[in-house]
Amino acid sequence: MTSAPNTPYDQLYPNRFDAADFTREETYKYTRAPVEAALTIIPEAYTSAAFYAIEQERVFGNSWVTVGCTSQVSKPGDALVVDVAGQSIIITRNKAGELRGFYNVCRHRGVRMLDAGCSALKASRIRCPYHSWAYNLDGACIGTPLFEGSDIPADQQGIFDMGGVDKFDRADYGLFPVQVESWGFLIFVNLNENATPLADALGDLPARFANYRLHEWQVVREIPFEFKANYKLVGENFMEYYHLPWVHPELIKVSRMEDHYRWQGKGMYTGMTTWPISQGDEGSWLGLPPMAGLSEREQESARFIWLFPNVALNVMPNHAFVMITRPDGHARTLEQTYILCHPESLTSETAETEIDQLASFWSLINEQDIDIVERVQDGLGMRPYRGGRMCYHFEEPLHRYQNMIIDKMVGLDRVPDGDAEPQIPMFG
Repeated sequence: MTSAPNTPYDQLYPNRFDAADFTREETYKYTRAPVEAALTIIPEAYTSAAFYAIEQERVFGNSWVTVGCTSQVSKPGDALVVDVAGQSIIITRNKAGELRGFYNVCRHRGVRMLDAGCSALKASRIRCPYHSWAYNLDGACIGTPLFEGSDIPADQQGIFDMGGVDKFDRADYGLFPVQVESWGFLIFVNLNENATPLADALGDLPARFANYRLHEWQVVREIPFEFKANYKLVGENFMEYYHLPWVHPELIKVSRMEDHYRWQGKGMYTGMTTWPISQGDEGSWLGLPPMAGLSEREQESARFIWLFPNVALNVMPNHAFVMITRPDGHARTLEQTYILCHPESLTSETAETEIDQLASFWSLINEQDIDIVERVQDGLGMRPYRGGRMCYHFEEPLHRYQNMIIDKMVGLDRVPDGDAEPQIPMFG
């Protein structure tokens, strides 16, 4: 590995990079150094439209991307229309309750069938608005007006008679499938037909969260946000608490600097935990009762996971705050956030009030982050800036994450190992 901690940055990166450089290992040699000697990833990773285009293909088109929550498609016929790497994807459940994913394109003339925001399918069918071709919840073509065997009403079939058409079999014209899986309360899509299972990317997270029974949690609030910044900056801001005293005076009352630990094992994620959660004046993190079945340590801990490439999980004993980011260009991020609770935490008479307070608290934190992250985006475009030195004590998760990005950009498919110790103090 290469390190050059005492060399001026303009000598390390004397020239600007272009598209041809973004898939070369040499381009990232200073970020590949050990964290104590590493520089941040090149500024073009956030400011270049060419980098963004390659990243969409190699990261978002080749990873398990979080797209929503399982309670959004809880029963057959529910629908979720999402965008992944520039592709519109339909998520639904079949009659057996299994998740199914399809490209949002009709096999007849290539029409985008469902609009963003569609949440339910009429008669449990996906129907094209152009020529009314229809598909069932498993993606099979079940209706082809103008072709034999259509589902046109009997008294109208005469005008659509195509008796001379042959060599057409609806079985050959089902929707294009997409790999879709779930873990806990999250739904994931992978556009790579040959992708390894989601379990490989999750690593040890299912075991770490086993007592939380995340698959039983339900969405109780949804709040959208927009950042005029690259999605990686949103994630990297989440991964470190170095900025808390200056940006989040309210958050630091319940999640103190000295109570932070690194909490990451093998898997495509970065992780921190706060133990113990403090009883601050803000946020009411401890207002709702904790769910049953947690260990004593879990009842006093907050878990913070950034799951590659695009989702943050803030999991407390009584609620979770989830941030799903969707890049919309190299300098714009659409973020959909959710507050989720286990039903056992919603039994008190004051549950709605507590949830309202949580929504206000998390909205405040997000608004504070929007301002600072957008300032970073602005600064990365300044001519002299070619990268900064990692603060190894606090920014090891950023180093881990940026190297995951680099792996994808240069064509490496690997899962990082975890820390030797399960919980490493990050302060002092």
